[in-house]
Amino acid sequence: MPEPAKSTVTVPAWDLPTRVFHWTLVVLIAGAWATFEFSEELDDPRLVWHRWNGLALLTLIVWRILWGFAGPANMRFASFVSSPSAAVRYARDLATGTPRRFLGHNPLGGLVVVVLIALVATIGTLGLFALEHNDLATGPLYKYAGEAWAKVFTSWHRFLFEPVLLILIAIHITANILYGIVKKEPLIPAMITGNKPAAAYEDGAHLATPSAQPIQRALLLLAVAATLVFGTIWALGGRFP
Repeated sequence: MPEPAKSTVTVPAWDLPTRVFHWTLVVLIAGAWATFEFSEELDDPRLVWHRWNGLALLTLIVWRILWGFAGPANMRFASFVSSPSAAVRYARDLATGTPRRFLGHNPLGGLVVVVLIALVATIGTLGLFALEHNDLATGPLYKYAGEAWAKVFTSWHRFLFEPVLLILIAIHITANILYGIVKKEPLIPAMITGNKPAAAYEDGAHLATPSAQPIQRALLLLAVAATLVFGTIWALGGRFP
């Protein structure tokens, strides 16, 4: 007998602002790498493009932190951040083949999201005090660090980006691809369309019907995030690129 047709019914998982954040983060991280690695080709010895890119990244991360507290209920940290023990239990169940499905982030994925946000925030903050090798490019708050500490911050700024962040991103991408192939969970398409196939999700009861896409709230929080980042630097007498 032929196999029954798969259901095409979908349910909303990710709102538009969260999806825009995700793909903008991808673009800006790629831009941070490219504007540093190809600064000579860009005729940019002072790393102006790289520094503006870094400020944009910081603003985006601050926005996501605000969104994690003031965004729709299904996008708040409280809806997907679990304890480390919950992440370990999920990893164990995954390794033993125990089926567990989540509409939002699973406990392990939620932990990875928090680590990524914290890591990018740390890299961006260190960049505010950095001094690059050509001594022409300095972060806007370099004067508060001084040359000796600036070199320490710069070293950590580079190390946490490459290899740490790039390795974590590679693992994240690989895991998402494997989920699609092995578990048939379209995580990457869902971050494009915002929808997942209807199923019995553990967290479906409170996430299956998210609020209407709150574009105005997202834009307001973006303005707040930009004010916090650029306003703090300006208030401290920092120099912009």
